[in-house]
Amino acid sequence: MPGTNSRRDAIKKVATLALATTTLSSLTKRVAAHEAAVDEKLKGKIRHSVCAWCYGGMKLDDLCKASKKIGLEAIDLIDPPDFDIVKKNGLTVAIVAAINKDWGITKGWNRVEHHDGLVKYYEDLIDKTSKAGFEQLICFSGNRNGLSDEQGIINCAQGLKRIMSYAEKKKVTIVMELLNSKVDHKDYQCDHTVWGVELAKAIGSDRFKLLYDIYHMQIMEGDVIRTIRDYHPYISHYHTAGVPGRNEIDDSQELFYPAIMKAIYDTGFKGFVAQEFIPKKENKIASLDQAIKICDI
Repeated sequence: MPGTNSRRDAIKKVATLALATTTLSSLTKRVAAHEAAVDEKLKGKIRHSVCAWCYGGMKLDDLCKASKKIGLEAIDLIDPPDFDIVKKNGLTVAIVAAINKDWGITKGWNRVEHHDGLVKYYEDLIDKTSKAGFEQLICFSGNRNGLSDEQGIINCAQGLKRIMSYAEKKKVTIVMELLNSKVDHKDYQCDHTVWGVELAKAIGSDRFKLLYDIYHMQIMEGDVIRTIRDYHPYISHYHTAGVPGRNEIDDSQELFYPAIMKAIYDTGFKGFVAQEFIPKKENKIASLDQAIKICDI
């Protein structure tokens, strides 16, 4: 009958409209949830940075823009010629790089014959760091090459004391990185936290601190949280990476970074934690974003 068909058509139209409305509402909610997640601000307990060298295929300007969007405050290990790129993106340099053709990880402060050259190099870097308004400058012990750990401390202290008054005057902290000598940096001398702490005691300046690299020290000594609690007064900077592999800090590796970040925060730390993992996944910025969220306690 004509009346029956009209009612059926009307019912179908109402049902179709209701389904469309429900689908649209669901889609709107999903879009809104996604936008909220993208725009969600970090909690602010941890100050985040990232090491530029891990993103070698990406222009520094692009890394800065992506980092700023995620919510990072800083970039690590930048050379003076690139300071302005970081600054123009509204970021700071958390720790300045100090490697050139003459000096670096394997050739550092543990040899007296290096001191004259290193003093000249570091005084120039201290000037440039201070002038830019940055506060930290990295340094390295160098490799042992048969040198005892005791003599290494004596030599490093002797050389670094020559620049400490200048660093203090310019308000720049000289920060020695703890690196593993088991996997990545064979024979590197500053490869245990206690060695670095003894060096800091020998130097006796608040402008000398340690960079506690969580990845490296997990490989060398483990016991990460206890070490942070015991020696945090000597630490002014932290680096992260997954163990083993030095890749993403997700559940593909053994460290539980939220607990480590909580331990760092509980010490009253006000400095930076920098991501120094080498992204293995195709979308490197997505890996960085994930790492920041993992560490955002």
